Amino acid sequence: MGKIMDKDDFLYPRGRYYGHVKPENLVFNANLQEFAQRISYICNLETGGKLTPDEAYEQIKALWKQLKKTKKQLQIGETPFQGDDGESTSS
Repeated sequence: MGKIMDKDDFLYPRGRYYGHVKPENLVFNANLQEFAQRISYICNLETGGKLTPDEAYEQIKALWKQLKKTKKQLQIGETPFQGDDGESTSS
């Protein structure tokens, strides 16, 4: 008998991360994938007439603010020229 898929795995599938492996990157990637999945749902609901364009916009705007807050909290991109050891990687 095959494995029964978890509902959350089905509704919110996650792709494998191939970027620079650091805890904050992994957390941000998970948040980014969730953001993309939710945006897709909102677009489909608006296309199907279940949400008005204004409701879809407001929901997407709220999700964007959440993603920006997470990026800032994780300090993603704030030290773009530093390696894992904290040393500058530019020449």
